[in-house]
Amino acid sequence: MKLSGAAAIVTGGGSGLGRATAEALAAKGAKVAVFDLNPAAAEEAAKAVGGVALVGDVADEASVGAAVAKAAAAHGTARVLVNCAGIGVAKRVVGRDGPHPLQDFERVIRVNLIGSFNMIRLVSAAMGKLEPIDGERGVIISTASVAAYDGQIGQAAYSASKGGVVAMTLPIARELAQIGVRVNAIAPGIFMTPMLFGLPQAAQDSLGASVPFPQRLGAPAEYAALAVHIVENGYINGETIRIDGALRMAPR
Repeated sequence: MKLSGAAAIVTGGGSGLGRATAEALAAKGAKVAVFDLNPAAAEEAAKAVGGVALVGDVADEASVGAAVAKAAAAHGTARVLVNCAGIGVAKRVVGRDGPHPLQDFERVIRVNLIGSFNMIRLVSAAMGKLEPIDGERGVIISTASVAAYDGQIGQAAYSASKGGVVAMTLPIARELAQIGVRVNAIAPGIFMTPMLFGLPQAAQDSLGASVPFPQRLGAPAEYAALAVHIVENGYINGETIRIDGALRMAPR
């Protein structure tokens, strides 16, 4: 799909992988709506890409409905959706303070998995009403993680949520093929995102050294470049693509 002039929505677009993706899509000529829970981050990123800011909770039906309507009013119905909104917790199933708090597990699943599905179902419903361009009506990309395949101790909630993203990608792609919408996912390894900014430089270097090659943390722009390629390459469908420098994470 050609990005020039296409309307796009990026969740978690106020920072990290989402912000880089919003910038990359805009650089290709897309009209980008930046969806983020943080109003200031959404506004700042939208201003930077010449787009519109959407503020809300990806897992809330009313919030997403209002955001999708606002984006459509500004740019037309989205032909591209990239789900980057996500959170994580690092807690053992049975830790020193007792069992893993159930509410923490539920919150991660709600944002990462249910939030991604909520965006997909509402945006794809609108995509299905569009006229196809070169046979396509839209492209959807969700963010999984290498933790879906080799999650570490303490990542039960995060791995479960990202594993769910991987598992639902193919069946949704098969279903939405009927309306000309492609559905894929990206599974990033260790990337330099706000989650890692607070770590000491030595810790960041140690994480980067664990990657076989190149021995460094991934750059958000590299994730964004892959997202752009998936949109532009019409034969990529129903796939989850790892981008991790050949990393396979150890148990801890």
